Amino acid sequence: MTHDRVVILDFGSQYTQLIARRLRELQVYSEILPPGTSVASLRVRRPRGIVLSGGPDSVYAKGAPICDPALFGLGVPVLGICYGMQLMGHLLGGEVKGAGSREFGHAELERKDGSRLLEGVTSPTHVWMSHGDSILRPPRGFAVTGSTRNTPIAAIEDARRGLFGIQFHPEVNHTAEGKKVLANFLDACGCRRDWNAASFIEESVEKIKAQVGDGRVICALSGGVDSAVAALLVHAAVGDQLTCVFVDNGLLRKDEAGQVRQRFARKLQLKVVFADASRRFLARLKGVSDPERKRKIIGKEFIVVFQAAAKKVKADFLAQGTLYPDVIESTSVRGPSAVIKSHHNVGGLPKKMKLKLVEPLRELFKDEVRAVGLRLGLDEEFVHRQPFPGPGLAVRCLGPIDRKRLDLLREADDILVREVKDADLYRSLWQSFAVLLPVRSVGVMGDDRTYQYAVAIRAVESADGMTADWARLPHDLLARVSSRIVNEVRGINRVVYDVSSKPPSTIEWE
Repeated sequence: MTHDRVVILDFGSQYTQLIARRLRELQVYSEILPPGTSVASLRVRRPRGIVLSGGPDSVYAKGAPICDPALFGLGVPVLGICYGMQLMGHLLGGEVKGAGSREFGHAELERKDGSRLLEGVTSPTHVWMSHGDSILRPPRGFAVTGSTRNTPIAAIEDARRGLFGIQFHPEVNHTAEGKKVLANFLDACGCRRDWNAASFIEESVEKIKAQVGDGRVICALSGGVDSAVAALLVHAAVGDQLTCVFVDNGLLRKDEAGQVRQRFARKLQLKVVFADASRRFLARLKGVSDPERKRKIIGKEFIVVFQAAAKKVKADFLAQGTLYPDVIESTSVRGPSAVIKSHHNVGGLPKKMKLKLVEPLRELFKDEVRAVGLRLGLDEEFVHRQPFPGPGLAVRCLGPIDRKRLDLLREADDILVREVKDADLYRSLWQSFAVLLPVRSVGVMGDDRTYQYAVAIRAVESADGMTADWARLPHDLLARVSSRIVNEVRGINRVVYDVSSKPPSTIEWE
């Protein structure tokens, strides 16, 4: 089945991925492409609509990213958001300037009657602004359909040509009726609403069958939801041609290996090979402090272990639970956004890897993976398990790694997770975990002086991991966690709480 699709050209906005996510929530497939994607390439994809994202540049500045102006003549609707609106105005003959009309945060949008894009939207309505430039004069043929106190031209459209521009961000939760605006755009595109978990599973199974054929597959099973869903999709496609490989790399959470054996080998009846490679990994990581080196060493060692396992079962393919945010943060191929960090299953893969990759989740966000997991029959408690980084505790044990420090971190993290679950807050948090800091501090226990490690507690709220806000955990919960860690984990005498959001920080410390 061929789905209608909307293409998003990424001009570097921190919200670009949210646009894709919102369109998919409206059951229309979307993909993100670089801003300079040629019109010929767009024609091949046959999009029903095109979205120009926001971005940090000024359209009139030297070197600012632009799109091919010919896309406005493709005959498909185009929606420009923030920078995208200004770029549309600039390329089609309007006037864009930084005219002292900077606007950041909440604003009240007044809409005019007759707007196709803003049809059914309350007036005034709360919107989220983030711009320093504005359109002073729209291009010929465009009507002004919305304004705010500081931005007289906050929405424009040429309904005859299907060209729309909005200065605000409909993709963020702060815009009260943003989803309605995007739905109106999809209606203008004539998109069918048929992108969902059921259709994804059906198509993924067929793609995997076509890719693998009579070959054999090993799946990197980590114990998390991503690799579990990937394994179940591959198993649905090729059955006994799949062998799952679980590697104990010494960087796992407390009792992780036993839980994996119980859930996947016994309950889900998947063929799982358990490989204890903890000594190998810890030896390779000895003395390494740089987080990028950690990630790439771990990625490389994973592949070595998998290739050895693949040789035993004569496998040709390696299945992974790589997600869309992993790809976005590891590369800048889709747009001008900077590389944030390498992920073990993206940046750590060797160029001459002998196994061919099967990555059925590569274009999905975490919430989409969870929906697919539920559809595949995974239990709800497991599906909503908090994300765990591929490099494991290596990126939560700051500084050089050794087994003793990892054991301290494991115990502290287990206490935190248990307390968060007991407080019935686990599902409401995107992630909650402990980080062992590479510093010691002076403390007093009884009448003795101590000089031990400090642990940072990290808890964040998020929808997809691309942006996150630190969680306002109850003080009594923090007090219990701190007291238990200091009293029960010998070697830790101080607990601190991380109150930074993403951006500017990342969720993980490394």
